[in-house]
Amino acid sequence: MATSQTTQTAGSIETGSTGLNRWWRVIGGLMMNIALGTLYAWSVFVAPLEKEFHWKRADTSTIFTIAVVVFALTFILAGRLQDKFGPFWISLTGAILVSLGFFLCSYTSSLNYLFICFGVIGGLGNGFGYATPIPVMSKWFPDKRGLAVGLAVGGYGGGSAIFGPLSASYLIPHFGWRTTFQVLGAIFLVMTVIGAFLLKNPPAGYKPAGWTPAATSKAAASTYDFSPGEMLKTPTFYFMWIAYALGCTAGLMVISQLVPFAKSVGIPSTTLASLGLVVGAVGNAGGRILSGWMSDHLGRINVLRLMIGISMVAMPVLYAVGGNVAALFVMLFIVYWCYGTQLSVNAATAADFWGTKNVGINYGLLFTAWGVAGLLGGRIGGKLFDKYHNYQMAFYTAAVLALVALLSEFMARRPKHI
Repeated sequence: MATSQTTQTAGSIETGSTGLNRWWRVIGGLMMNIALGTLYAWSVFVAPLEKEFHWKRADTSTIFTIAVVVFALTFILAGRLQDKFGPFWISLTGAILVSLGFFLCSYTSSLNYLFICFGVIGGLGNGFGYATPIPVMSKWFPDKRGLAVGLAVGGYGGGSAIFGPLSASYLIPHFGWRTTFQVLGAIFLVMTVIGAFLLKNPPAGYKPAGWTPAATSKAAASTYDFSPGEMLKTPTFYFMWIAYALGCTAGLMVISQLVPFAKSVGIPSTTLASLGLVVGAVGNAGGRILSGWMSDHLGRINVLRLMIGISMVAMPVLYAVGGNVAALFVMLFIVYWCYGTQLSVNAATAADFWGTKNVGINYGLLFTAWGVAGLLGGRIGGKLFDKYHNYQMAFYTAAVLALVALLSEFMARRPKHI
């Protein structure tokens, strides 16, 4: 059925079919990100790879670190290309690269091979694939931007909850890690290609039916589209970057130490690896979706401040509950929730504060903060344990970093074009 639309001088107003179309874009973004989010499930491959090749944990951790850094840096280029040429070819490129990366991993016999296949090719695929849903959702949903972006990127947080346990409990034990890489690569290709075809921009000047921008809304969007250079001249960008980087670094410091911490207090690592992976993934996805919805009503910065503040308290509490399994999982859920919040609400904030025309590259520049967090979080946590031989310092240092992030977030203000 052809899409009907009504065009007025004020812009394109949706009709029934156009309004339905925008929810198909959410499904496309969700499918794309569920596949891409298996980056978080890398840990299920660590044990079989280390067992077969006798690699050290530092070696397998480097593979993930390369993927994170390449992902974050590629996002800038992919975001710029998305702004210029639209989402389809960029997302399709990401679909092919991430699927190819997983498939090629099945033939590995060396670390350098995995550095390239999972780290570089997989990282490139994530950067190109992840760069498109956020701008598309931001343009289709000016009225529900936080919720729509949260739903799309929530798939990234939830992907590991689906494919992590599937791989760890069924595919790897029955077919081996090589076949598992191939099976996942094939599944991802189907999911991401379908997602790429669903990701389309709305007509120019699109507005949902019956929606009027409210300048006084706590989630009001900018009426001016900042260029990347103009955005970099606003102090708000740097306050938000610092808060994003330190808030995620704090979260990843704690997350990276959870399995060895649980083992140190008598909780079997298998319990945390199976149930903990699901609890964390659900918290991550829930934070992205529901905090995004909250930000539509309470304001983006207000929700970021609230969740960073909660994480600041939750991290030392998580350490304090120690071997209490139930309390540990509750706090684990909260830490992941606060971490996931930053990934969706910062994306919606970038579109609100600096406009949607250049949101691909503008958010890409802000997203480098997450890349820095991915590079530093696990390393800082590990070094603190090596120095002090306990996990208390890592968890309390994470709380201090969250405090600095909170103070920086309080300094952020809606930028004004001069």
